Amino acid sequence: MDSLYLVMPAYNEEANIETVVKQWYPVLLGKSEKSRLLIADAGSSDKTHDILLRLQEEYPKLEILTDSDKQHGPKLIALYGKAITDGIDYVFQTDSDGQTDPAEFDAFWEERSHYDGIFGNRTVRGDGKSRAFVEKVVCMLVKHYFKVRVPDANAPFRLMKVSTLSKYLGKLPKDYNIPNIMLTAYFVRFHEKTCFKEISFKPRQGGKNSINIRKIVKIGWKALEDFRGFQKDMKA
Repeated sequence: MDSLYLVMPAYNEEANIETVVKQWYPVLLGKSEKSRLLIADAGSSDKTHDILLRLQEEYPKLEILTDSDKQHGPKLIALYGKAITDGIDYVFQTDSDGQTDPAEFDAFWEERSHYDGIFGNRTVRGDGKSRAFVEKVVCMLVKHYFKVRVPDANAPFRLMKVSTLSKYLGKLPKDYNIPNIMLTAYFVRFHEKTCFKEISFKPRQGGKNSINIRKIVKIGWKALEDFRGFQKDMKA
């Protein structure tokens, strides 16, 4: 059986984390014994970590990664890096805010042997028009800088073959803020076998989003500089 790391970054998610763990943990059924639900929780100032420690008593394949930066992007890089280090076959990433639906995972898993990366496409978004607009801008920038057309560059619902992921993760700084966007660009730009599947995307189920529009704009300005560097790498 193929091994799977189901990975999630978490930051101040006490309102959602227990429900999300209970909803997603069954995804590990039928996978290799090496498979894990791996959650990166560093820097939370609420009860997220305490809840996760309690849940470990009920869910033995739940592991907590605590030695990462508290920011979302570096947590993703740390999670992906552990999947590579541990020799896992596939990594699936989603977020811990309850916006994605585990019932849609099987359609991705069943197609895993045909693709190096299967990425979610949020055609309808429940998190507001402003975030949908930001994603459209991101896709335009990805097309401009990297000459690839993608419908959704940053969806937190993606299944990747770890052997393929390992080709590109090392190109990103460990503190990089938007790794999913660049990984999508690399997979498509270098003609890895990829597809985009439509997924649902609910409003945040509880708590407060730690990344507001002001922060997104700030990250975006920095991203333009970073994109130019990655553009040179892709042309090398």
